Amino acid sequence: MSMVVLGATGGVGSALCQRLARRETPLVLAGRDESKLASLANDLETDTSTALVDPGDPATIQGAIDQATTDYGRVDGVANCIGSVLVKPAHRTSDAEWRETLSINLDSAFAVVRAAAGAMRRTGGSIVLVSSAAARVGLPNHEAISAAKGGVMGLTLSAAATYAMRGIRVNCVAPGLTETPATEALTANETSRDASERMHALGRLGQPDEVASLIDWLLAPDNAWVTGQVMGVDGGLASVRPPVRA
Repeated sequence: MSMVVLGATGGVGSALCQRLARRETPLVLAGRDESKLASLANDLETDTSTALVDPGDPATIQGAIDQATTDYGRVDGVANCIGSVLVKPAHRTSDAEWRETLSINLDSAFAVVRAAAGAMRRTGGSIVLVSSAAARVGLPNHEAISAAKGGVMGLTLSAAATYAMRGIRVNCVAPGLTETPATEALTANETSRDASERMHALGRLGQPDEVASLIDWLLAPDNAWVTGQVMGVDGGLASVRPPVRA
């Protein structure tokens, strides 16, 4: 059984790789930074190979999936942990920021589904995408990222329907604000962090391994009866009104 993790060196991606490696799952680690990929591969006690990918270049994503097929004979699971965060109102969002947000978050997800479904058409498998709680509940200043992550949810549902008869499961996780390098600008400031924690019913931010745990569960063949789901791992952000705190 082999897995491909795109965005492998990010907070959630690296936590997921650690989980998979503990079960000695062969892995293709895909990301932008060759040195970070090499360092992660060196830390994992499992069979690994690395692939450089650019979220805006579908050919590189296809290449990472093809590499897993070449190296391990088949692809059983693919997780797309590539993503970005943009917190800015629409009237202050430039065309370049809008296009970049869509490219990193939505275009990469579509390229992953296309490449992974092609590789799994004869064997089946599991594809897991990452959306956001911001696409499920209205949050101020999240227009661009909410639109991109909402697209990931729609992609998940349609792809799950398209490929179900091939034994390919497609699911999605929707995290709340999670402490990763990508969210450091939001969590480093004490005032901003406190406001963010208060938005979550559980009163704290998420940790990368908490998100990785759910992705890991969705990838596992033991859970082969689950497809077409968007699962929140968000401290209640999208569904629970937070308590009033003094």
